[in-house]
This record gives sequence, structure tokens and C-alpha cells, in this order.
Amino acid sequence: MNHSNMQRIRSATADPLSRRERKRTETRQRIFRAAMALFAKRGILNTTVEDITEAADVGKGTFFNYFPSKEHVLGVLLEGQLAKVAEAQAAAESGEHAIREVLRRFMGRIVEEPARSQQLARGLLATVCLNSEVRAMFVESLAEGRKIFAGVLRRGQERGEIRTDVNPVDMMRVFQQNVLGTILFWSMGSLGDLRQLLDPAFEIFWAGISASRPGVES
Repeated sequence: MNHSNMQRIRSATADPLSRRERKRTETRQRIFRAAMALFAKRGILNTTVEDITEAADVGKGTFFNYFPSKEHVLGVLLEGQLAKVAEAQAAAESGEHAIREVLRRFMGRIVEEPARSQQLARGLLATVCLNSEVRAMFVESLAEGRKIFAGVLRRGQERGEIRTDVNPVDMMRVFQQNVLGTILFWSMGSLGDLRQLLDPAFEIFWAGISASRPGVES
């Protein structure tokens, strides 16, 4: 994800958009929503740009004004994920919620798209692995999210909720590995809802970082 995309997320609520900018944003989102619906139903490999433009009711020229390929539509998904990181950060900063609650809700929020279908989850993972440009955006998004959310965990350390003998960035990396690993196993055919599989994954993770963990001083 490039710098302009990061800026779009950070300033989303800062300045009102002009009519033209609003129209561009709406068109971009319409293409994204149409693409994600098709990806969930057919898979990314079996969806063409023509399928997306027909579903979004836009021309191919319009599509390519926004995205160089169907895989690059996933950049909008990554922007949305970072927006959810910012949402969790705001919840932590407010002091109205325990960090455990913020973290648990965040885990559920970031799997909302892949949880739509196993086929979609497999397509997302495959695209990240096979497309170098998408992979670069994904890696950058992970790093940015890790950096922001480490601040949430530091706030938890300050409030005595999270152990202080482990670097928050390392804890966040393990959190990301936990989520991605669960998505991978679920995508291969595990029964049940993805979010249900995340429950034990979260509890085990929390047991490892909680300040009340037996044998670990906060």
C-alpha cells in the first residue's frame, strides 16, 4: 500500500470531500464491493475483470482508472483493515474498554471479509503469495498495523493489563501469525465458522500476554 493510500485512511474524517472526490470514492467502493461478492462466490481465479465491471455497472475503462488488475482491488480491503486498526486504537485510547475487550473485538473485525467463504479466504492467501505487488502491499499493511496496534498493547501495559517483559511489537506479530494461521487452516476445509475457530486462538494468545498470567510479573 503506497503513501497516498495511507494518507487516505488517516485523513478520511479530517476534511470534507468535494463532489468529484465523493463520486470517485463511491465508484471505487462500488467496484470493490462487487469484486468481493464475486470473489466470495466464485473465487478470485474464476472471476474476470469483465465480471466485476458488469456487477458494478461500470466500463472496463473506468475499472482500470482505479485498479491496474483485479488483484489490486484487494488494496481497498487492506485500507479497510488499517481503518479497523485505527478504530481499535481509538477504543483503547478512550479508556472505556479493557484492552482484552478491544483486542478480542479487533480480531473478529479483521476477519469479516475472509470469513465470507473459504473460497474467498483461499483466493486471498493465494493472491498474496503469488502476486508480488499485492504481497508488497500486504506486507506493508501488516507492518503499519503492527506498529499502530503495538501502541494499544503499550497502553495495556501501562494500565497493568498486559505483561511488560515482552515487546509489544513482538506480541502483535504473534497476534497476526495467530490470525493468519487460523484463516489458513479454516480455508483448507475446516468445519464451522471462522470466527468460532478464532475463539480458542484468542484465549490462548491472551493467556500468554495477560499480566495475570501465572508465574509472570507485570
